[in-house]
Amino acid sequence: MMRLKLRLLVAIGVAAALSVAANIRSASAEDWPTRPVRLILTLGPGSGADIGARLLADKLSQRWGQPVIVDNRPGGNTIIGAQAVARAAPDGYTLMMAIDSTLVMNQFLYKSLPYDPFNDFAPISLTTQTVSVLAVRADGPKDVQDLIARARASPGKLNFGGGTITAQLMGHLFHKAADLDILYVPFKGTPETTQGLLAGSVDLVYASTVIAVPLIKGGQVRALARLDHREIPMLAGVPLLKDAAGLADFDDLAVWLGLVAPKGTPRAIVDKLNREVVRILNDPVVKQRSEASGGYIHTSTPDEMTAFMRHEAARWGPALKDLGLHYD
Repeated sequence: MMRLKLRLLVAIGVAAALSVAANIRSASAEDWPTRPVRLILTLGPGSGADIGARLLADKLSQRWGQPVIVDNRPGGNTIIGAQAVARAAPDGYTLMMAIDSTLVMNQFLYKSLPYDPFNDFAPISLTTQTVSVLAVRADGPKDVQDLIARARASPGKLNFGGGTITAQLMGHLFHKAADLDILYVPFKGTPETTQGLLAGSVDLVYASTVIAVPLIKGGQVRALARLDHREIPMLAGVPLLKDAAGLADFDDLAVWLGLVAPKGTPRAIVDKLNREVVRILNDPVVKQRSEASGGYIHTSTPDEMTAFMRHEAARWGPALKDLGLHYD
């Protein structure tokens, strides 16, 4: 009898302890944050991603009554910032606004990456995507079919410029899908790439709307196709690449950003963050300000972001292997 009573007391004690622990976790998620939150950005100040991160941080600070501090950690092809977040305490007070190369491409570019994009981070939500265009000089091909015809008539004669790995991959995937032999010319960045287009050093580029639209409006550049399905006023009448090229199975191509926390961050905090971020980013005023800097809002649930990352990895991994690209 005494043993039975003892077992009952132990069971009651364990149940009470678990209940208290659950209540503490719930309360901590409900009260969070109680101090400043650090939002690490793996790019430098002044970029479109930086503008978007600061816009989000400002709105979160207002809602929480706690500072959300943007911490720019550029360098090492975004590895420096990502490693800092992967090693941070999983308490919700360190977050990362990550670009696609951080969470997808780097794992295929480095033999020994100091973080694992799928096992070291807790996805919160996708945040923005860019809309890029396939563009040529004003005296270049009049449409995508004209470009395809010229490329097939003279294999290896046309070339395209790219100042980012994503631009190079965009060109590679399209040219492979359309069976085109178009040479790649590397540049230090997108502005240098567009200057190369204007100067005649390259025949075509894959560039974001922020870079391309002013040149399109000025009559110096012609947009042959957009690489994302969304229709935006500044590209009115510009067809979707897969439609213009007759490639029914060709996916959208975009640079994207997403918000993550260190792996192990309580799901209650992740879910709270997701609700806040989705609410803020889909506010019409925030959307308008973000789009002005080239960031088109694209939010998700944490699970949807994980699935999206895996889809992107399945696409970019083989493309990078095909190109033979690696950085170590």
